[in-house]
Amino acid sequence: MLRYITNIFCIALASFSMFAQNDSLVGQQVQGNVLIVEEPKSDSLKIKETYGLRLGVDVSKFIRPFVEDDYTGFEVMGDYRLTRKWYLAGEIGAENKRTQDNDYLDVTTQGTYFKAGADWNAYENWYGMENMIYLGFRVGASSFRQTLHSYGVYSTDQYWQPQFTNNEEQEFKGLSAIWGEVIAGLKVEVFNNIYMGVNVQFKYLVTQDEPSGFENLYIPGYQRTYDSSNFGFGFGYNVSYLIPFFKKDKKKITEEE
Repeated sequence: MLRYITNIFCIALASFSMFAQNDSLVGQQVQGNVLIVEEPKSDSLKIKETYGLRLGVDVSKFIRPFVEDDYTGFEVMGDYRLTRKWYLAGEIGAENKRTQDNDYLDVTTQGTYFKAGADWNAYENWYGMENMIYLGFRVGASSFRQTLHSYGVYSTDQYWQPQFTNNEEQEFKGLSAIWGEVIAGLKVEVFNNIYMGVNVQFKYLVTQDEPSGFENLYIPGYQRTYDSSNFGFGFGYNVSYLIPFFKKDKKKITEEE
């Protein structure tokens, strides 16, 4: 009888020990002779950001011919996301602009240009947003020609002497210019992967080829020059489409955040 009671006591003690051990191993399971530990569930969420190529056009170049009779041009732009904040960016285009400086100079500028550089996005997007408020820099280069339609020579004797005017057309080919510019702008997603934006450009002319006898009044890509100054200004309105390539985790945040 005593032996029977002792066996019951040992079985109960062993059962209690196993129960206490299982209760202390939270998130653990035993399969066969292998102990499997389950990690606690996390309340964090992964935010994914889109990486891809964005292509667009400067719509201001299509609007200008309606307000300027002597202008035609186009510009194609693009950017490619490298990191969370940095983008490779550039533009390529062509312009044809006739400039009449008072009654003394009538010139048409025609040529192509390209600009290359990078943009830094200063805007911290909310979840699901891919907008940009950015600062960037570009190095620009243009190849163009100037056509001098007519020019006049100013005479100090306005009363007795007639103004000399030459209407013989001259063409100056093979001209080029290089400049740097700082650009600031924004791009906002208005529809799925479709963006609208605006930017301003502050330019500094590094070098240029000038025609014989007069200065460049307009340089494609750089735009209007101002009284022999090396500083210039530009702006643009653009519509672009983002071609998504892949998505990358931004960071983990808790559900409470």
